[in-house]
Amino acid sequence: MSMPDRTTRRGGPSRALWTVILVLLVPAVVVPLLVPLYAHEDPTLLGFPFFFWFQFLLILVVSSITVLAYYLAKLADRKEHTS
Repeated sequence: MSMPDRTTRRGGPSRALWTVILVLLVPAVVVPLLVPLYAHEDPTLLGFPFFFWFQFLLILVVSSITVLAYYLAKLADRKEHTS
């Protein structure tokens, strides 16, 4: 009797984590592509137009989300290997 392949298994303890990772990363990819959302000058912040400071803010937010997704992926991978 052979063990079922990990790719054919349904559900499992890490499936919810992979869903959370997907939900975290989709906006991180889609929002920077929506240029009309932030293609204007007002409001300014310390003399920088909205277009520029919003992109810098996106860098910080998206990198934080990516780090969180990375650690969640490590946790999900650990759960897949222990179950």
